[in-house]
Amino acid sequence: MISRIMTTTCALALSAGAAAADYSLTILHTNDFHARFEPISKYDSGCSAEDNAAGECFGGTARLITAVADARARSNNSILVDGGDQFQGTLFYTYYKGAMAAEFMNLLGYDAMTVGNHEFDDGPEVLRGFMDAVEFPVLMSNADVSGEPLLADVLMKSTVIEQGGEKIGLIGLTPQDTDELASPGDNIIFTDPSEAVQGEVDKLTAEGVNKIIVLSHSGYVVDQQVAANTTGVDVIVGGHSNTLLGDMEGAAGAYPTMVGDTAIVQAYAYGKFLGELNVTFDDAGVVTEASGAPLLIDGQVAEDAAAVARIAELAEPLEEIRNKVVATAAETIEGNRDICRAMECSGGNLIADAMLDRVADQGISIAIANSGGIRASIDAGDVTMGEVLTVLPFQNTLSTFFVSGETVVAALENGVSQIEEGAGRFPQVAGITFTVDASAEAGSRVSDVMVGGEAIDLAATYGLVSNNYVRNGGDGYAMFKDAANAYDFGPDLADVTAEYLAENAPYTPYTDGRITLK
Repeated sequence: MISRIMTTTCALALSAGAAAADYSLTILHTNDFHARFEPISKYDSGCSAEDNAAGECFGGTARLITAVADARARSNNSILVDGGDQFQGTLFYTYYKGAMAAEFMNLLGYDAMTVGNHEFDDGPEVLRGFMDAVEFPVLMSNADVSGEPLLADVLMKSTVIEQGGEKIGLIGLTPQDTDELASPGDNIIFTDPSEAVQGEVDKLTAEGVNKIIVLSHSGYVVDQQVAANTTGVDVIVGGHSNTLLGDMEGAAGAYPTMVGDTAIVQAYAYGKFLGELNVTFDDAGVVTEASGAPLLIDGQVAEDAAAVARIAELAEPLEEIRNKVVATAAETIEGNRDICRAMECSGGNLIADAMLDRVADQGISIAIANSGGIRASIDAGDVTMGEVLTVLPFQNTLSTFFVSGETVVAALENGVSQIEEGAGRFPQVAGITFTVDASAEAGSRVSDVMVGGEAIDLAATYGLVSNNYVRNGGDGYAMFKDAANAYDFGPDLADVTAEYLAENAPYTPYTDGRITLK
């Protein structure tokens, strides 16, 4: 498609007796940073100072500063944008909320970002505080915020920036199911992404803007749908699905992925990569060339000394909590999202087992944990509280409640309903086993459900434990919202998991076939 456009453009220019007025732009981009200000290990969790000094760590804001500066030096015309989810993931967010992200995003000189679902984890209040602190626009097109006083007339759907003598339209997108994924409150109405984008494209086009970039925290699959269902979008900078694109091992598609004339990019997560897309537009705003790659931010990228010092200063109040050794692990405890959102994983078993163990004497026989709440793996050796909090950063509490067997099966069906999208609702369980046929139609994928070694009785009542987010309908578990005898104020899930690890140290991670894939 691109080569055809180039040929047509050149032919038109030659027939007019003049060269096309090309405009080249480098789009630097990040997504799903999740408060990883310090370097991360290969497991996307914390990385020790010793390993960092040995060049075995990735990312971290100090390296990102250097990588962005180097990329800007390679281009005479660039912007830096973010695909959402700066919030949540480490003790830095727990302690500072959005203030630390705002400080470093301002330092890096971002031009814009979209709202990710995790920007709503602590309600509109924290998002508004972040927006007041940053020096760039924060965007979200597919929601009506007019009923939310904290965001009405502040959170814009799109904006226009001037760069290199040209106007660029920027549009924000967030997941349509953000009300299920986070805590935006009752005053925001989320809407269809394609319709929202087309509405803003039409508005920007009417204003004479012909270079349009969507900053989308909607996932790789939805981004391709938006590209196919709209006209006038030149580039989609993605997020939410933590998708790696490019030529390297583990990539889910090409960088960029072209859908019609639209170039789609994403750069994994946690600051491990910096996306660098070089785009050329003709005078009519049509993309004639789009190429680039996500740049690995590994130990060969130097750390900015001032940033290292500032992050260390901000880390001081957290050190005692983070460095407390709570247990030891005999092997790596698997928390990789690609695994835990598709099948039984050892990290999921640990968390579900810990939950059930804590409340088994309360008439509870089943544990269900949403895999979206599992944010990292834990490597072998000493396990610190900081590592546990990196895996379970959301400050969720244990919830106990009672539902029918029929509701349990409906919950499992919800959990596997988006398995092909890698959705966080995938259930990790204890006290129950089941089989999944991912090729079947959603809603009819679960079979052979057994509780305590016996077939589930759809008419019987079962005691469940989950976290307060799931119990209150998060990740699509709406069937739990009206559960009987619900108690949402149990101990923090991270504390429960840390104590279970300590009681079973050295902990040996395992899977035992509680979830069977057909």
